[in-house]
Amino acid sequence: LRWARLLKERYGLVDAALAKLRFHAQTCGSTLTREEPVNNAVRVSLQAMAAVLGGAQSLHTNSYDEALALPTEAAQLLALRTQQVLAMETGVTDCADPLGGSYVIESLTKQVADSAWQRLESIFAMGGMLAAIAKGWPQHELADSAYKYQNDIDSGKISLVGVNMLQGGEPAKVKTLRVRPGLEAESVRESRRRKKMRESDEVRAALAAVVRAAQVTDNIMPATIEAVRRNVTVGEIANALRGTFGTGG
Repeated sequence: LRWARLLKERYGLVDAALAKLRFHAQTCGSTLTREEPVNNAVRVSLQAMAAVLGGAQSLHTNSYDEALALPTEAAQLLALRTQQVLAMETGVTDCADPLGGSYVIESLTKQVADSAWQRLESIFAMGGMLAAIAKGWPQHELADSAYKYQNDIDSGKISLVGVNMLQGGEPAKVKTLRVRPGLEAESVRESRRRKKMRESDEVRAALAAVVRAAQVTDNIMPATIEAVRRNVTVGEIANALRGTFGTGG
């Protein structure tokens, strides 16, 4: 209710649908460890389940090897399968609010909401987010949070299996991704080649369809997928959407 009131009073919102808190969640990359990295798959699974139980409309699951390097294809596939198992095998999506009525969850939710509201009020008091960034506030908060988290691990206040407790001896050997030095140049050449081969009329029509879907608040994914099939680039699709939604600046 506070969020809806803020949007209405501060920003003059009149469409109640826009006050709904739709949010994307990503599993916590900072909790992934170099030690026994396969354990990260378990951490990601639990975090993903928490996001679903919390009502996230969109979810990204980290790959278990991201503490070592860019994720391999196998690690990315496992991250995707984690979401799919949750969605299709657990039944967790069959109920809109599976944890509704739980005192523990309601209490923790209130703590998070109150803390978030205090942060918002601090930002408003500084004159908004741009002013806060100019003062270095979010940069300091991120650095301070990371420092505290590492200290808690080092002191044992936070327990990490395989890191500061229950170490397994020899570190697990995990194959990591190695990017070839010439890959960027090859990708640029391939992108240019595809642009030369594609039909300009089809590209314009596909981008127009993306814009139309965005303007009438339709699901833009079908139009986006069709645009990709027509060899429209991600940058071109993003620019088309920026023309509709702006950049928030």
